Amino acid sequence: MLKSGQIYGKDMTFPPRVGADGRVSWSEGEENVRESIRVILLTEQRERLRLPTFGGSLARYLFEPNTVTTRQLIKDRITKELAQWEPRVAVENVSVEADADDPQAAVATINYRLVATNKKEAVSLTVSLTG
Repeated sequence: MLKSGQIYGKDMTFPPRVGADGRVSWSEGEENVRESIRVILLTEQRERLRLPTFGGSLARYLFEPNTVTTRQLIKDRITKELAQWEPRVAVENVSVEADADDPQAAVATINYRLVATNKKEAVSLTVSLTG
């Protein structure tokens, strides 16, 4: 039987952490996929010199108004970037709603299915908007 690390891979945790043993911490399985989604969406395009088109560039919405139109643009961007950069998931739904606690933010929730096992997962993240 395969372990989840063999199915989904193993990589350094994000954000990078050092374990109690003084070594770099690693993530694997479903946790690694969740971290990868966050890395993709929070990386700005052109931030990686050798891969300039990588990243969701969600910070580009920083000075945009918190409107239905802006939230739809964020939703479309998330869907497109995950389809391009994370083959281990099939995005089933993305919702971007105004943050009830912060009028200058939106909360994006990504519901996805792990391709290898068909297990359903979800990730949420906050996108700052101050326009």
